[in-house]
Parts: sequence; C-alpha cells; structure tokens
Amino acid sequence: MKSVDTPIDCDAEDTQNESPLYVRTSLAAAMTMGKMPGRFYRGAKLHCINLLLTYDEGCHAKCAYCGLAGSRETDTEWAENSFIRVEWPVYPVAEIKEALTDGSCPHVERVCISMITLGRAREDCLTVVSELSAVIPRISILITPTIVNKDWLIRAKEAGTDKVGIAVDAATPELFKSLRGTGVNGPHKWEKYWQTVEESAEIFGPENTGIHLIVGVGETEKEIIETIQRAEDLGARTHLFSFFPEEGSDLEKTPQPPLGAYRRVQMARYLINEKLGRYDNMEFNERGQLVAFGTGKAVYEKTLAEGFAFMTSGCSGKTMDNACNRPFGNCTPFQAAVGHWRNFPIVPNADDVELIREQIQDYSLIYDAEEIEREFE
Repeated sequence: MKSVDTPIDCDAEDTQNESPLYVRTSLAAAMTMGKMPGRFYRGAKLHCINLLLTYDEGCHAKCAYCGLAGSRETDTEWAENSFIRVEWPVYPVAEIKEALTDGSCPHVERVCISMITLGRAREDCLTVVSELSAVIPRISILITPTIVNKDWLIRAKEAGTDKVGIAVDAATPELFKSLRGTGVNGPHKWEKYWQTVEESAEIFGPENTGIHLIVGVGETEKEIIETIQRAEDLGARTHLFSFFPEEGSDLEKTPQPPLGAYRRVQMARYLINEKLGRYDNMEFNERGQLVAFGTGKAVYEKTLAEGFAFMTSGCSGKTMDNACNRPFGNCTPFQAAVGHWRNFPIVPNADDVELIREQIQDYSLIYDAEEIEREFE
C-alpha cells in the first residue's frame, strides 16, 4: 500500500485507541474504504467518509434518542456501542489518510468528522481536520455547540474545514429541552445551538452551514417545517433524518414516524432550501399536517418527478449536491426493498417516484414496522 506521511505516530506501544490518533468510522465508510466486506443495495455508493471522534470515556450528553448517549443502557463499552444500529469500527487516522490516497475509494468526495460532548474533542477535532486536509480538500465537521465558541469556529476554518453541521435535531425549544437539555439532565441549550448556527453562517458563508433535524420525536410537520425555514433564513441548509429507535436509549420504544409525514417534510425542505417555496405560503390542517405546499402545480409536479427531494440531504461534494448520502441511516434494508427507503442515496427511478406520489398523500398517524413486515412476508 502507498505510504502517507503523517506526524501522528499510531504505532507507539503506549497509544490508546482514542482520538486524535484514532477515529471510529461508519460501517458504510469501512466498506467503502475496503476495510470490511459488503455491498450496497441497488449499487449505491457512499461519497463521504463519516468519522467519529472516539474516547473510552464516551459522550457526556444524554440525548434521549441517541445511540452514543452517556445514559444509554448497553452491555458494551462506549467505544463499542452501535450507532444508527450498526457497528462503528475504530481505525488509525493514518489508515484513513492512506485509503483516501491509494485508490481504495476514488469516488469519495468529502470527509465528515463528528465531535461528541467531551472537552477533549475541541482540540482533537482540529487536529484530525488538519491531518486529513492534507489529502482531501472538502472536510465537514459535525460540531457540539455546547463546547465551542466563535473563535474556535474561525480556527476550524483555518485548519481546513469548509462546511459545518450542527445537530439541532429537535424542532422546537420545548422538545430540545426535554430530549437534550434539562429534561434528561443533559448539558445542551437551544439558544446556544442557534447562536452557533448564526456564527457559523457568518464565518463559513451562505450555504456552508447545515442543521440536522429529526422527524418523529414529537413535533408536528408544521413545527419542523417552520424550523427549516428559520435555518434557511439564517443561511443554513437542513439535513433531514427520520427517527429510528436505538436499543437502550430512552426512546427505544418510540416508533418511526409515518412515511407520509416524512415524505411531506422532505418535499417542503427541498422547496425551501432550493428557494422554490416558503413555509409562510404552505398550509396545514388542525393536526399540523402539511396539506398544501404553496407552489404552483408545475413546480410541485416537476419537483416530485425529479425525485431529488427524497434523496439524502447532506453536504455537497465536488460533483454532487449530496455527497454525504448515508445509504441506510434511516431505515432497514428490508424497508428499502419494499419501497420505504426514507432517504434515497441514489436518484429515485420511475417506480420509486410513483410510490412516493402515493406515500406523500398518506395521512396515517402511525407507522407499524412489524405490520409492514407481515404484509410483505
């Protein structure tokens, strides 16, 4: 294999498998780099290597839905816990650099480095950004506003970061407090997160900051779409996720959101982020469900037919709008196979679009995953 020069010595005998020397990678990223066997459904390819800072101490946050929460009840050490239902194996940063330069994954256009809520992560994140910026020009960081400030954001840009992600996740201040803040004895504050969104948009420029929002943790469609518009007005795009329960988390018994609700929020997000529509012009029923998108029929039909609105919303790459396409971040392979692929990592085909056309008109209030499986047995 081609060697990559690095000032980090990952072979030292006294080195623990912690950041900044080591990082965890998503299973999809490990497969993409040729470190684990496997293939993606329908020939999908991962175009962003997702990395996670790793520490034996784990994350100090206690977010009710998260597989990485310090409060999660599992039989394994934090660094061995699954996240988004899959393993996140640990590799030396030097090996990640090597994979990005030796031809193992030539289609990769971006790297994303995720922090956790731990003081050490501040400097370690910048160290890993500096290391990887030597071999790839597009680096995103998914940051923890609770432990950073505006000066740190400036340093992150100087280190080589070009885009910032901020996982707001919960769409209202009340939900944020109950799921991430004092409601779970967690450290995060709604106001601090939005202050960081504004600071990041100022430092990195329009469209280079994104927020994460999760559909299905107690909000209405109206509430989350209003929050998407708030972010857009601040110069931040929205990267949308569909809730999926993590075993051992506080919300492990909470079902996935109805598919129709997710499709409508996907469409609304796309219209807002692409400046084809606004929340102000959309209409909602008494349950807060979206009933009119506020665009002309031609815009609606064209957007639906293209299918881009239903693809994973993530940071762009060199040649694509959504390099961070996370093939199975929101659903199981079985669900994808029966037409319930929440975030498409590929452009939906004509059959997919016809299913989406039906799903977007479904106003069911629940999604019974077990019943869905029985229907297709």
